[in-house]
Amino acid sequence: MTRTMSLHLTRWLHDGRLYAVLAAAGFSMKAVFVKLAYAAAPVDAVTLLAMRMGFALPLFLWLILRTRGEGGARLSGGDVTRVWMLGCAGYYLSSLFDFYGLTYITAGLERMILYLYPTLVLLLQAWVMRQPPGRQAWQSMSICYAGLAIAFAHDLHQSGQGVDVATGAAWVFASAVTYAMYYHGTGNMVSRIGSTRLAGLAGSASAVLVLAHFLLFGQPHTLATLPPAVWAHALMMAVFSTVLPVWWLSLAIQRLGAGQAAAIGTMGPVLTVFAAWLLLGESMSLLQLAGLALVMFGITRLKAKPSAQTPAASSAGQHGTVSR
Repeated sequence: MTRTMSLHLTRWLHDGRLYAVLAAAGFSMKAVFVKLAYAAAPVDAVTLLAMRMGFALPLFLWLILRTRGEGGARLSGGDVTRVWMLGCAGYYLSSLFDFYGLTYITAGLERMILYLYPTLVLLLQAWVMRQPPGRQAWQSMSICYAGLAIAFAHDLHQSGQGVDVATGAAWVFASAVTYAMYYHGTGNMVSRIGSTRLAGLAGSASAVLVLAHFLLFGQPHTLATLPPAVWAHALMMAVFSTVLPVWWLSLAIQRLGAGQAAAIGTMGPVLTVFAAWLLLGESMSLLQLAGLALVMFGITRLKAKPSAQTPAASSAGQHGTVSR
């Protein structure tokens, strides 16, 4: 039995499936780490995000160093500007909005809302190209948002605080919108400089922006008063839910291709819901699972038609939910 499991793990490691599973698991745990940190001590979203990105910055620089010998285009002045813009939209603003939202809603609902970002990428591209989505795309998006409505109703019923759930959902949806803007801007740059290198560059830029925001508008003096548990959760979030999943996903894509790696990544929301139930004590009902199933089914149908996707949209499969 042990030998058989070892052979399976070795095969999965070689063909990339294990890396894809590890990446999905890492990304799915981010919301759980945030909720655990909030529960450990009174800490605001800006402070916690600054701690996460402070720990992550050296690791993002490590990703850049790892890709130095892999070739890729030399960065122009325009590339540098675009990297800063991508870091601002996809890592700084998106993460900040997400952390605000998690002070109000459950980790499970948060992950379902964020998981809608491919629909927003598609709508954004349709608006830019002046070409409306096709019939299947509209059907898929309808399924996704019907599932989200079911999950929203579940959280609303459980909490009894309609204003809080609506506020949190709005913040997280704003996070999904800014992340869709990030994806829309990555199409050409990914093909030229590589997904891992771009993640390292944009992540480093975003870390600088987050830390500057914290120093200017946050409360740096509160860091010394935070208990070790908050620091530990921020460190684990930076390592296991930020930088390592980016690296694991790039390794999975090299071995499996973007399509299969993205398919394995669809387990992320499921892992988040179960981890939140196990570690945070969040409720898990048939209604919530039904909503989750609809969202995942809709996204799968949306990704199943490559011709309806643009380079920016299809790059979602190459990046995964990087540093969310």
